[in-house]
Parts: sequence; C-alpha cells; structure tokens
Amino acid sequence: MKKRLLLVVLIALSVAGAAWAASEALPAERWAEQYPDQYASYLKNAENKDTYDYVAAHPQIAVLYEGSGFGYSYYAARGHEYSLEDVQNIGRPHPLANCLTCKSDDYTAMVNEMGDAAYKLPFDEAFSQLAGGIGCYNCHGNEVPSLQVTHGYLADAIPAEDGVKPANLACAQCHVEYYFPDDSKATVLPYTGHANATPESIYAYYDKLGFADFVNPRTGARMLKVQHPEFETFTAKGSIHGAQFSCADCHMGKPKNDEGKRYSSHHLVSPLESPIADTCAGCHQDLSGFVKDIQAKTEERTYQIADKLVVLTNALADKVAAGATDAELDPLRALNREAQFYWDFVFVENSEGAHNRRLTTQCLDKAEELTNQALGMMGI
Repeated sequence: MKKRLLLVVLIALSVAGAAWAASEALPAERWAEQYPDQYASYLKNAENKDTYDYVAAHPQIAVLYEGSGFGYSYYAARGHEYSLEDVQNIGRPHPLANCLTCKSDDYTAMVNEMGDAAYKLPFDEAFSQLAGGIGCYNCHGNEVPSLQVTHGYLADAIPAEDGVKPANLACAQCHVEYYFPDDSKATVLPYTGHANATPESIYAYYDKLGFADFVNPRTGARMLKVQHPEFETFTAKGSIHGAQFSCADCHMGKPKNDEGKRYSSHHLVSPLESPIADTCAGCHQDLSGFVKDIQAKTEERTYQIADKLVVLTNALADKVAAGATDAELDPLRALNREAQFYWDFVFVENSEGAHNRRLTTQCLDKAEELTNQALGMMGI
C-alpha cells in the first residue's frame, strides 16, 4: 500500500490541499526555539498525573463489558504526555501494534510509511521503535504551524468538501469512534462523510457489517464497545456550540506572553480551567455552574441506566443457563446490544454531556427505551 495522501489545512488561508507525510516525525523539541510559548505550554500537559480506575469505581462495568478486556482493566487516559506509558502498562492484552494508534507521533509516521501493514506488527516490535508519545507531528505533520490530517483513516472518512473546521479535524484524528476490521486490523472509522458520523448511522454501519467488538460469554450477545466519540458528539447536527466553535476554541486558550502577544496554548485543559471561560460570560454568567449541572445530571442518569443494563444482562444470562433457544434469545440479545451501544456512546464520551446535551439526552433516551423493552419481554 502506498503512503496515504494527507489533507493539509493552512490556518492562515483556511484552505485545504494535498501533501505527503514525512516518513519520520520531527520531535517536539525541534520547534521549541521557534515557538517557545507553544512548546512551554505543551510541556505543562505532564502535570496531569492522576489516574482513575473505572472498573473499581463503577462495578457495573465488569458485567457490561464482560468478555472484553475493558471489563477488568479500564483506566481514564492521563493525557497526551503519558500516552505511551499508559498503553504499555494497561492490563488489557495488546498483541498487535494497532492499539498504538493515537498514542505516538512516531507510530503515525510509521503507518504513513508502511501503510496498513503497520497495524499488524507485533506490539512490542513497534513499541520499541517509538521515541515519544503524542507530539507536534500528529496535528501539524512536519509543516508547523499548518494543521494536517496525518491519520489517513480520518482523511478517508471525512472528505475535504465536507467543510469541517480544521481545528476540529485535528482533534478528530484521535477523539473519535473507530474499530479494527477482522481482516486488516487497521484503524477504520465506521462512516464515510460527516453527515454519517451519528450514533444511528454508526450503529447501522456495524449492524450491516455484522461486526462485534466482543461477545458476552454468559449471554452470547455480540456487543459493541464504543471508544471516545467526542468529535461525533460535539459536531453533530443540532449542536449549538459545535456549529460556532472548534475544539481549540474551548480547550486551547490564547493567553498573552511576557511581551503581551497572544499565542495558542498547547496545554489542553477544560474550558473551566482556561481563560476561554471569560469569553463565554456573554451567554453564561456562571459557566462553571452551567456545565457542572449538565454533567451531574448526565452522570446520574448514565449510572441509573447502567444499573438497568446490568439487570438485563444478568436476566438474559439466566435464560441462557435455563436452556432457552436462540429463537427466544436472539431478539433479547439484539435489544441488549443496541441499548448498550447508545448507553456506551454517552458513557465513554469525555464531556459527560457538556459537548452536546441534546444528543446525549437522545442517546440515553434510546438506551433506556430499548432496555425497558427487553426487560418487559422477560416480564421484569
């Protein structure tokens, strides 16, 4: 396979063009002298050292992800600085290099050089060749300060004519839902065209393909494990903020340096911890309170539905153990699969509803409706 053609977005002109990715990613230090403020802010990402064990904090996960490595080892990412360290030390097995997607600019360059063959490399073999984690190359290639889509799977899924904001495309290279096809093991997005980057279209894509991320060993249900669909959630049709702002607008503020000149901060933080919060005051006098209210309500409902899904999973497992036929079980398995998909679309999306509360509510509504339907069919 030839090197992928990359979508290059020039910030100043906001036009797209084509370019080849270099086969070697220049390290971030290469740009430190030319862009000292950006580089210094980039180094601050190392401050995020906290870990969070989802499995320990939320026992529903062990049931809902049973049959998947996420059922026993699932930690919140600590950020770009620790991407390689975290993927190496995670308790889930990683026989192939494809799980290094988005973990290292060197690996991105390796994929651009080797093509899909890089995804099938043994994990340890590929890992030994990586000098660092996520760096400038991931978003800029070796043409700083232009923005580039260096991850070919995004260029395949979102054509230039879709008109997605360059700063959203930069983040969409990693903050998306994806899967590994059984044959190629390559990283693929489950849609073509931004209009199809919706939960409904993604679920239909997987169903048509007959794809499953794992099979629950007790229920026999072929389940989907959503990843981190921040891009799909934030830019979905009907998103108030997604139509007006980019990811960078909210997560990469523009502070002033010692000379009074503004620069784009590469310290990636919540808008609540950024100077950007001041610019939101025109619409949100209490931005922190507004966001935290959305997140608290989303989290409460998410775990209420998770409890229902646990009841559904266990009841379905009981029917299997009791000798129910596939004709009896398959409709329930299908409802379980779909309900958990919509629940998972919210659970693993890192804003807890703040990116798009309308879509979040719609997904939770569907998850609860489908769960209730399955429980009703079993008389529960």
